[in-house]
Amino acid sequence: MNGSDAYSATEAQYVRRHHKHEPRENQCTSALVKHIRAPAHLVWSLVRRFDQPQRYKPFVSRCVMNGELGIGSVREVNVKSGLPATTSTERLELLDDEEHILGVQIVGGDHRLKNYSSIMTVHPEFIDGRPGTLVIESFVVDVPDGNTKDETCYFVKALIRCNLKSLADVSERMAVQDRVEPVNQF
Repeated sequence: MNGSDAYSATEAQYVRRHHKHEPRENQCTSALVKHIRAPAHLVWSLVRRFDQPQRYKPFVSRCVMNGELGIGSVREVNVKSGLPATTSTERLELLDDEEHILGVQIVGGDHRLKNYSSIMTVHPEFIDGRPGTLVIESFVVDVPDGNTKDETCYFVKALIRCNLKSLADVSERMAVQDRVEPVNQF
């Protein structure tokens, strides 16, 4: 993905298997990992809710679905102030409840993330002898005019790190309370 990212053997295997992006010359790509002290089914119950990203994404204030929830469905996301955007239009590209894979593509909005596509995978693991989760999120995005690949990757990775930290915080709180969001199939 990006030469500065070092992965464990297991993480590298998952990245090679599920996170295949083929960046063009004017794009950057990377993958980030997060180990969460909560069971995978609980973490997946939050990640798979394309219609409710605000449950764990701190920069999302509101999400409105356009039409039925399913592959190809589109959501309009309102972004909290402080970021260089107010809206993002996103399409659900992949939702695999067996393999725990979510794919999303940004298709519009008032931001500079053009041709942005991400894949998020959720993998069970054990952390200190207890059920835990390895979450990997990868992306590819155009480098905006006036920015370098490094600047673009740094910005996107910072946003993803915040989202993954918040996902860990929410999931770990739910694990302590032993709560799981209901899984609605679509």
